[in-house]
Amino acid sequence: MKALIIGCGIGGPVTAMALREVGVDVEIFEAYGQGAEDVGSFLNVASNGLAALRVLGAHRKILSRAIPTPRMVMWSGSGKRLGEVANGLRLDDGTVSHTVLRSDLYRTIRDEAAQRDIKITYGKRLVSYDESSRGVTARFEDGTEATGDLLIACDGVHSRTRAVLDPQAPAPRYSGLYSLGGIVRDTSLPGEPGVYNMVFGKRAFFGYTVAESGETWWFANLPRRLGDVPDDWKPVLIRAFEDDANASAEVIRRSNVHPGSPIYDLPPLPIWHRGRALLTGDAAHATSPSSGQGASLAIEDAVVLARCLRDSGSHTKAFARFEAERRPRVERVVAYSRTISNNKAAGPVARVFRDLMLPFFLKKSASQESLAWMYRYQASL
Repeated sequence: MKALIIGCGIGGPVTAMALREVGVDVEIFEAYGQGAEDVGSFLNVASNGLAALRVLGAHRKILSRAIPTPRMVMWSGSGKRLGEVANGLRLDDGTVSHTVLRSDLYRTIRDEAAQRDIKITYGKRLVSYDESSRGVTARFEDGTEATGDLLIACDGVHSRTRAVLDPQAPAPRYSGLYSLGGIVRDTSLPGEPGVYNMVFGKRAFFGYTVAESGETWWFANLPRRLGDVPDDWKPVLIRAFEDDANASAEVIRRSNVHPGSPIYDLPPLPIWHRGRALLTGDAAHATSPSSGQGASLAIEDAVVLARCLRDSGSHTKAFARFEAERRPRVERVVAYSRTISNNKAAGPVARVFRDLMLPFFLKKSASQESLAWMYRYQASL
């Protein structure tokens, strides 16, 4: 059996490695003409995602390039401490959730796939695909084709594969927020290594963690009309945070600000698979970064899909089994993450109510025990 994997972000190489583990031949096709070594800022790989990577023997190199971030402390823009919540749960070997540069995560996973003799071809933007009883043929923008037994979509929230598989699929939803970030040394922000400080500011949301090296890794979620992109994000961000009771505006002033990108998620899709084609990762269930689960869910998908293909006897049964196992979990995460994002974009009245109620919410609904459903999930082969 051969699988054509569309997309070489994070999910594509992990899916290829997982399928190779159960004897499926794989090839990855990436739309862009080169790798994404310099794309993006940083992201969270939660403990459940690291547990899934451990199944593939692919977690140690990532940990060596990441910083442990097992806790989150919430603050209001006025400087009031609102509460604390675990960022994942400690694995049996002591591993906790980590924060890693997206470029480092991408490069490490891509290189690991290449070392396992998985072929990656760049400049292959999917246009369409056809299938028959004997296989599936992918057609690319450059006029070339590739044929296999299965087509697995790992091509993200704006998936071309999804548009072909189900032209009536709901479009990605804009969250109302732009995401920006940066890394700066020697700031005036207090912080304990290993702790994310999350600030529900008066106009926008600010998060940061301090690494052992002394660097401060920060991000901002800014409410903004979609498409309203300034020539320079820095003064916009400074104005958004200058009235908050912390040094976030000063940190931004001293930083190189990465370009802003709009945050999307996906409403529940009616169709995840049809025939020989299957959607996975963000192509099937994109979540906003507010839950810190996007990469981890894609990694889990890869492991579960491999197990389903190995154990089900046919791709039809495997795809149905995969969806039945994954859909309830991922849709719950998407909904949870969307609730958090909505709180980040609260207006003046809602902001006062949020800051009053959030301490009670954190105690009741965001405790380590109440979030065990998200972090204790075990993807296994």
